[in-house]
Amino acid sequence: MIEWWQIGVLFLTGLVAGFVDTIAGGGGLLTLPMLLNICPDPILALGTNKLQSTFGSTSATFHFARAGTLNFKEVFRAVLLAFLGSLVGTFLVQQFDSHLLKKIVPLLLFAVALFVWFRPQLGEQDIHPRLSRVKFDFIFAFGIGIYDGFLGPGTGTFLALAFMLGLGFNLARATANTKALNWSSNVASLVVFLLAQKVWFTAGLIMGAGQMLGARAGSHMVITRGTKFIRPIFLTMVVLITLKMIYDNYLKPHG
Repeated sequence: MIEWWQIGVLFLTGLVAGFVDTIAGGGGLLTLPMLLNICPDPILALGTNKLQSTFGSTSATFHFARAGTLNFKEVFRAVLLAFLGSLVGTFLVQQFDSHLLKKIVPLLLFAVALFVWFRPQLGEQDIHPRLSRVKFDFIFAFGIGIYDGFLGPGTGTFLALAFMLGLGFNLARATANTKALNWSSNVASLVVFLLAQKVWFTAGLIMGAGQMLGARAGSHMVITRGTKFIRPIFLTMVVLITLKMIYDNYLKPHG
């Protein structure tokens, strides 16, 4: 049962998370702790988090496509492969220990932050692609989709960097395409949680309403302000996700 005061808090959390997540990823840093505090079951919190984030990624994808920043025909195969990859990852996480991966990912994210920091021209404009679209989709859309289903943190960062380096997209275009793939992998994970009946619809729908509005505002900023606006927020969120994972996997007391 949700208390009356929690309705406003959940909505505002979804609103801010939707805005930030659309621009640079990392919205889960806000939404998941909130849900873990009010949900009686951590798995229920994870499922509810996927429900609310799906509203945000749907809203952002729609607005990017309508503005022409995202060509859904071009990204369709990647979206499908990300969906399948996420299903595979969700299955694999139940079969294998993700402990080692949790230790490695913060180091990879730190390397990404350094790479982007020391390459200020990266993503300023479209450049010649290094990979064909088919190769990119099967390697990165499917592969990072597996990672998203298996573990998750930093998925948007890895996808945005892959779009910039692999297909030569500018950061704004990479952000729009990343959000489409995020939407796909979110839906795949949500299906699994729905089948397991691990979704708290009331909390998820309240946060989802905030997510939709926040994502709409975030996509508008990406479209109108472009790379110079995205870059500092992108770097900030990568650093915050990295620090959170370092704390969780190296510093946080267990027992």
